[in-house]
Amino acid sequence: MAIDLLSFGLLAGFFGGFFGIGGGMVLIPLLLLVGFDMKSSIAISIMQMLFTSIFGTYLNFKNKDKFLKDAFYLGFGGFLGGLVSSFIIINLPNITLQYIFLAIIILAIYKVAFTSTNNNIFAKTNHKPILLIFIGLIIGIIAMTIGIGGSIMLVPILVSYMNYSFKSAGSLALFFVVFSSLAGFISLSTNGYMLYNEGIIVGTASLLGVYFGIKAKKIVNIVSYKFYILFMYVVILCFTVFNIIK
Repeated sequence: MAIDLLSFGLLAGFFGGFFGIGGGMVLIPLLLLVGFDMKSSIAISIMQMLFTSIFGTYLNFKNKDKFLKDAFYLGFGGFLGGLVSSFIIINLPNITLQYIFLAIIILAIYKVAFTSTNNNIFAKTNHKPILLIFIGLIIGIIAMTIGIGGSIMLVPILVSYMNYSFKSAGSLALFFVVFSSLAGFISLSTNGYMLYNEGIIVGTASLLGVYFGIKAKKIVNIVSYKFYILFMYVVILCFTVFNIIK
């Protein structure tokens, strides 16, 4: 099992760095596939996302990626949302959490497929803070409830409504995951649902993956990048459906 967890961590980290996601969208279907239940998978995923997002954000800063004040407002909202997530996790059955996860993937595929790649690199800076906090709050609640960082929901919003490019939105969304995953980690740990040993194994392995993921993102062009995002979402959708019906 340790080899599986190390391999999953490397893969989740790579996708986290490349797509600006926490890695939960990739990690959870794999954990379900090898026998973990949904709630255990969520706990491991949240801990892994904490590793991936912090290291990935550090690398983005080191590479001189710019971050707007929007990120802090979104992150603050995500932190608040993540803090209450464990109360929802405790009271919802595993199958309900899986169906929520499935619905989010389908919505993200639809939104990304019909979003142009011609957006500006960075958005205007006049977004109202209260709106950004509210968006972060809602995404934080939903994301931590199903064990993902929230990027799969946040990236389409940043690209479609705030004029970020896909790559810039990915960097910004990974920064958001720092806040949401930290809150989710605190919330689950406080309520006794965190799997520390498994989370540390996966999280440590993800550090190497995220390094190469961010390197790869710098190389590909924006049109190919959008195609890779869609391809990843479709693969995750297939894994999720398989886990539900098996």
